[in-house]
Amino acid sequence: MDQDKLAALRARYANGRSDAADDPDFRKAIALIFSADGRRAFPYSGVSTLLDAPYRPDAPNLPDYGGLQVALVGVPMDLAVTNRAGSRLGPRAVRAIERIGPYHHTHRLAPLAELKVADVGDVPFRSRYSLPDSIEDIETFYTKLHAAGVIPVSIGGDHSISYPILRALGRDRPVGLVHIDAHCDTSGELEGSRFHHGGPFRQAVLDGVLDPERTIQIGIRGSAEMLYEFSYTSGMTVIHAEEIDCLGLQAVIAKARSVIGDGPFYLSFDIDALDPAYTPGTGTPEVGGLTPREAQHILRGLTGLNLIGGDVVEVAPQYDPTTVTAQIGAMMAFEIVSLLALQARQS
Repeated sequence: MDQDKLAALRARYANGRSDAADDPDFRKAIALIFSADGRRAFPYSGVSTLLDAPYRPDAPNLPDYGGLQVALVGVPMDLAVTNRAGSRLGPRAVRAIERIGPYHHTHRLAPLAELKVADVGDVPFRSRYSLPDSIEDIETFYTKLHAAGVIPVSIGGDHSISYPILRALGRDRPVGLVHIDAHCDTSGELEGSRFHHGGPFRQAVLDGVLDPERTIQIGIRGSAEMLYEFSYTSGMTVIHAEEIDCLGLQAVIAKARSVIGDGPFYLSFDIDALDPAYTPGTGTPEVGGLTPREAQHILRGLTGLNLIGGDVVEVAPQYDPTTVTAQIGAMMAFEIVSLLALQARQS
């Protein structure tokens, strides 16, 4: 080894602290978690928040949301499930996850250092029993948030929550959608109810808030295919899970980018898009899904598009004693916030 190089490394690093860095992007991330004296908070202490963001439950009561750019929102509601219940506990489980971020090594940024982000708490519901009231409560909450110019990133809850969110975000013009899931969620009325987690995107199209020709659904598989004719007849692009192996991830990303184009789009990530080997804690698991790394690769390929919000849904932690499902849910939310940070940096 070059002795001059070794001497220089010793001089620079032999007594260096972990929070010492020259790279400006590293320093931004370090400043989020280290105090001036080089200490960091214990990751297992204090109040748990989504992505370890500041907790601002007061923000929804302020006309400008306290100046926030991105609001992390829990939506603990699973009254619309068709199989196993339990995703009402998803926001709590994701908040309990430690050590997500603060640095995104691929994008080379710390999103919470680039944006004013906070966990604003959960959507307040009038009733734990009424699904129609809950759908209305979600739309009311997000309408106010959207009017304040804040971008929402939400943790569900079952997938029915995406419908009222889209009604709030798409009321001025229909938006596009990148939908990563095992199921298309475009089926019709079931047992007298059109509000269920198997049909939010059909309802959003019929309400004029979602553009089906700017919608792509990725990772679709399983035995419910016969319920999703609406996806095809309305003009949605559907990529089945087994097609991804043949097409390759780069082709899937290219297709998503071409479908979305330059217009605003929403990103909805159902945790059951991943194979249940990785995410057993969900209500409708389907064998043959994506790996976490494949999902991350797809999300990272959406940089530069006009993202106006996103959600991660269907984390049902009681079916997963390992907590890995919530861990992956938190990471996918971090990927979405990182896209928003890149977007802000480039604007």
